[in-house]
Amino acid sequence: MRIRPGHLSLDELQAVHAGGVTLELDAAARSAIAAGAAVVRRAAAGDAPVYGVNTGFGKLASTRIGAAELATLQLNLIRSHSVGVGAPLAPDVVRLVLALKAASLARGASGVRQQVVDALLAVHDAGLVPFIPSQGSVGASGDLAPLAHLTLALIGEGEFLANESGRSAEGAIRRRPAAAVLKERGIEPLRLEAKEGLALINGTQVSTALALHALFAFEPVLESALVIGALTVDAARGSDGPFDPRIHSLRGQPGQIDVAQYYRALLAGSAIRASHTEGDDRVQDPYCLRCQPQVVGACLDQLRHAALVLLREANAVTDNPLVFADDGAMVSGGNFHAEPVALAADAMANAIAEVGAIAERRIAMLIDSNVSRLPPFLTAEAGLNSGFMIAHVTAAALASENKSLAHPASVDSLPTSANQEDHVSMATFAARRLQPMIDNVAHILAIELLAAAEGIEFLRPLASSRPLEAAHALLREQVPRFENDRYFAPAIERAAAMVHAGSLARSFRAIRGLPALWTPA
Repeated sequence: MRIRPGHLSLDELQAVHAGGVTLELDAAARSAIAAGAAVVRRAAAGDAPVYGVNTGFGKLASTRIGAAELATLQLNLIRSHSVGVGAPLAPDVVRLVLALKAASLARGASGVRQQVVDALLAVHDAGLVPFIPSQGSVGASGDLAPLAHLTLALIGEGEFLANESGRSAEGAIRRRPAAAVLKERGIEPLRLEAKEGLALINGTQVSTALALHALFAFEPVLESALVIGALTVDAARGSDGPFDPRIHSLRGQPGQIDVAQYYRALLAGSAIRASHTEGDDRVQDPYCLRCQPQVVGACLDQLRHAALVLLREANAVTDNPLVFADDGAMVSGGNFHAEPVALAADAMANAIAEVGAIAERRIAMLIDSNVSRLPPFLTAEAGLNSGFMIAHVTAAALASENKSLAHPASVDSLPTSANQEDHVSMATFAARRLQPMIDNVAHILAIELLAAAEGIEFLRPLASSRPLEAAHALLREQVPRFENDRYFAPAIERAAAMVHAGSLARSFRAIRGLPALWTPA
């Protein structure tokens, strides 16, 4: 895949995230890189103080560094900033970090040499996964600690994740010294020159990669939520009237309009719906059925906005100081502050939590015979069998957990660097906490899928629509009907795996002519 700095698409980023692609820098970027590096060389050779080139860092910016020590300054910066803790970042996240950092530096505004960009691409293309602890960044002055660990591996002093054979891979289980791994792959350790260590560790690439990771992971989960929500509508013999396009056009919210269209398409042709179009004494369905376009549509709008913000950030230059080769200037600023990512991740967290929250309400509705008009707890012999009683409790526990996780990270700020860096974004945690939230939602949806499928069984021989029957049949290949109580947890895990993997999403994607989920135009 060719990297055109400043012009990466969401599809290209998703391909990097998935793995299996090699990266090649667009040749047109080389002149910009060379011009920026020339500016830094002149600054390093001059007498004027230039932050990050011949001065200390942060609160130590007024300390001058001698010309003979400029390379040592960059090396010490990487060593001192490699202070991360916690579990390592996943390989798919690290792939994105490598690609995003290379693309950012290749715009030529960071003042690094071509060798720095080439080193990042060589490590990526060799399938190597630098060991990057996931905790230790406040999302300002860049993702300093995690990017320092990345750089430490590039220079041969850090570590790579590797499997038992010693080759970097998915499912890595141990850490190996970087120098040995680089030697095995024929990759020369990177030697840092003036400003290059600072350019490598300044930037929002880790927080951005984590947020993109969540966006990509949530896509099949959200598509599954649409399929499962529609299946619940039929299981509860709900009305498709609330999905009438005239309702949603009067409000004009794009996500709401699209979600209503998704539901109309998923429910079209249902014999269950046709069986109760007349003579039903229920005037209106509960909100968890009727307001799905309004709730999930609002979530979709937030996710679409987050996708746009993250795409901009993925193409941005976010280190400091920045180099402007046209006039030879080096200007200090604050592009490393990850507030856009933090706010986008917080919006994603709210949207993810709400998708799970309304799904939990649908489960509660299905097991309540007074509302669903299905057998109590979806079991024919209630009392002897508890049915879905406690499965719903698990869903409630997960939904409540997500409410706590959805608390905005961006509203918190702890000053660092002796108050020089006195407002920070907390973007890295804001993005990192999205993964457990997605996992919680996947399990809530798994329980709803099992419950909705059980509800459909009570309506036989009536059939649902073609896409919903396809989803029902797919589940039944993995999980038989709950005619009596049995060990329940394995069924939840099998259904959750289907949600995560996108098996159910295929029922959604098979319907032609639907608007794209959240790929920006």
